[in-house]
Amino acid sequence: MNLIEIFLTAVGLSMDAFAVSVTNGLCCANPEKKNALRIGLCFGLFQGLMPLTGFFLGKAFEQYITAVDHYIALILLGYIGGKMIFDAVKESRQGETESYVLTAKLLFLQGIATSIDALAVGVSFAALANIHIFYAAAEIAVITCILSLIGVRFGKQFGTKLGSRAQLTGGLILICLGLKIFIEHMFFS
Repeated sequence: MNLIEIFLTAVGLSMDAFAVSVTNGLCCANPEKKNALRIGLCFGLFQGLMPLTGFFLGKAFEQYITAVDHYIALILLGYIGGKMIFDAVKESRQGETESYVLTAKLLFLQGIATSIDALAVGVSFAALANIHIFYAAAEIAVITCILSLIGVRFGKQFGTKLGSRAQLTGGLILICLGLKIFIEHMFFS
């Protein structure tokens, strides 16, 4: 696998993390640079570790991983998005707006949900003779981190325009992302 192929794989894998980063930027009242960095590092770390994990698990477990990865992503993103929508509706009925709080637990769940596909990619890397797994995982991690930082910035810019509807929009985006992953795996892979 050459450098361009690894780069394109990294960009493709990081798109889910980018979308969730935009959502986080949308929903946080004032995402500080510290939070943006936490998001980027968390998503980059998960996207880098998952291919390594998949690579070392090898082909023996490929069918089990790919059989459930889309269900896990759908459940986690659906739960997070549903909770965001529920909270947004509840707040609008009560007439008060609370800032979306990105807890460590929520960030951890998002990191897992957005990197499940990277685990399967790691398993497929194990079948390749010419892959330098540590280089590939590092490149995937760095690109994901950078795109996640950009995503938070985009979300922050749009979040100020959406105002109180940002959390509702973010929840819908996460649910749609979970459905997209599920549909792709069920019908197009």
